[in-house]
Amino acid sequence: MKNALAAEWLKVGTVRAPYGLLAAVGLIIAFGATISWLMVQDYDTSPAAEQAAFASADSSVVITPVVQFLVAALGALVATSDPRLTALTAVPDRTRLLLAKTALTAGAAVLIGAAALAASLGSSAVIMGDRPAPVAPWDGVGDVLPWAGAAVLSILVTGLVGLGLGLALRSTAVTIVIVGALLWGLPAITPMLPEPWNVDASAVMVPYLVWEVAGVVEDPPLGPLAAAGVLAMYVLVTLGTGTVTLLRRDA
Repeated sequence: MKNALAAEWLKVGTVRAPYGLLAAVGLIIAFGATISWLMVQDYDTSPAAEQAAFASADSSVVITPVVQFLVAALGALVATSDPRLTALTAVPDRTRLLLAKTALTAGAAVLIGAAALAASLGSSAVIMGDRPAPVAPWDGVGDVLPWAGAAVLSILVTGLVGLGLGLALRSTAVTIVIVGALLWGLPAITPMLPEPWNVDASAVMVPYLVWEVAGVVEDPPLGPLAAAGVLAMYVLVTLGTGTVTLLRRDA
């Protein structure tokens, strides 16, 4: 298993795309911090009546969907960086190869997600200072931990979804398009459905599931455990399909 994991790490590390994705994560964190700073500057110069209507200056809300997408793209790269499955020459056991790809993707997703959330929340805290709600949405670390944990979980899920779709489709481009539809396309369409389908459909979209898992939504359609179960279903369906495809197809 160690050799299979080392081989996957070496393979991903020899192409440029993962480094570009990491750079993009850094840029989106900096972009989020800039948005927070601009919002706080606007808040400080606004009259009290307008300050009460301000939105949160927490940049993690802005960056999380983008980090989800970038980590899903990384999962797709792990799955498709060896389209002819030449790795089977060194690791003929497909189950072991699958486990190595899954472990690499999951580990990278958690590390990137945790680092991105820590940097974003930390920079937002410094920028917001001691300003009150609503521009500062939480009072301390205890208040933000449920949201941060749910966001990192969602990043892990999208990374594994990207891996599963990549294994099933054997195409990085198609996988990225489908992930984009799951994260942005469908969530933009479901609110337009007639009631009550719009609420039910929106409740199982990945962007909304993050808030439900965190338990910070007032009167949510799904509770934290149910929302976490739906996220798990995303992984089971996509990674399960990718697993069956990898184990049964010809190299």
